Amino acid sequence: MQAKIFFLKGDITDMAVDAIVNAANTDLALGAGVAGAIRRKGGPAIEQDCERLAPIALGGAAVTTGGNLKALYVIHAASMRLGGQTTAESLRLATRNTLLRTEEKTIKSLAFPAIGTGVAGFPMEECARIMLTEVFEHLKSRSSLERIYFVLYDDAALKVFEDTHTQLTARPASAAT
Repeated sequence: MQAKIFFLKGDITDMAVDAIVNAANTDLALGAGVAGAIRRKGGPAIEQDCERLAPIALGGAAVTTGGNLKALYVIHAASMRLGGQTTAESLRLATRNTLLRTEEKTIKSLAFPAIGTGVAGFPMEECARIMLTEVFEHLKSRSSLERIYFVLYDDAALKVFEDTHTQLTARPASAAT
C-alpha cells in the first residue's frame, strides 16, 4: 500500500499521529519555534530524552518519547547546528534519516513541519522540493508509513507545499480529513 500524503495548516504539536518531527539542532536544544512548542506542550520527558541523546550528527535524526503530546514519539531532525543555518544537504539528510527512524519504530503516521524554514532561514520553496522528493524516494521501497502529514504554520507555506507536490507528481494534493 502506498502511503497517503496530506497537507494542512495547523499546530504540529496537536497532531494525533505515531510521531511528529521537530526541526532540531545537533545539540537537541529545544529553544524557539516548533521545538519550543514541543517543550512546552510535551513536558520535561522529551527534554530529558534530548539531553541524554545529544549531540547528534548534522543531518541526523533521534527519537524521543512524545511526553504529554498526542504523538507517541518526537523525531528530532537535525538540519542545523545550534545558532547555524540549514543547508540543502543537511535538510536532505535530516529528512532521509527521519524516514529511516520511522521504519525502525514501525511508525504508520508521521507529521512533518517545514524543516529549517523558521529560525534557520531556509527558503520555503526549496524546503518543500527537497522534503517531498525525499519522501517520494523513501516510499518507492517497502515502508511502514501509511499517512504522512505536512503540517504548515500558515496559508503561504501550505500553498507552497501543495503546489510543489502538484509539480512533482502532476496530481493535486490530498486534503487532510
